[in-house]
Amino acid sequence: MSDEVWYKDGLQFTCTQCGNCCTGAPGVVWVDEAEIEAIAEFLGKSIGEVQLHHCRLTRGRTTLAEYANGDCIFFDTESRRCKIYPARPKQCRTWPFWNSNLESPRNWADIQTDCPGAGKGDFFSLEEIRERANLIDL
Repeated sequence: MSDEVWYKDGLQFTCTQCGNCCTGAPGVVWVDEAEIEAIAEFLGKSIGEVQLHHCRLTRGRTTLAEYANGDCIFFDTESRRCKIYPARPKQCRTWPFWNSNLESPRNWADIQTDCPGAGKGDFFSLEEIRERANLIDL
């Protein structure tokens, strides 16, 4: 079995901070205890307060809450920026290098329609891509 993948020569990505990955159709941003703690510390709130006001349970796991329109609870619609960017969860930190996006060239091309930074800008080596993809399995 070959370990070679279609993106073996690396990929380009630069976050344009467009906010498209934080808005739109409802979804989930999985968070673990350490991430909730980091968010609480960043916001100067208690862990319980963050869990109560900014998280919800979905399929037996914790995810960030979202507004009815699907926007992340931490997305600032005026600035189109993340309110917790320095403490954002690993799911957000690893975008777009998720296994589901890397499954095929077609999947990678599909995300480029919504993500203006995918396929452009900074170069990521195979090693860097795998490192990010291994942080969370999406």
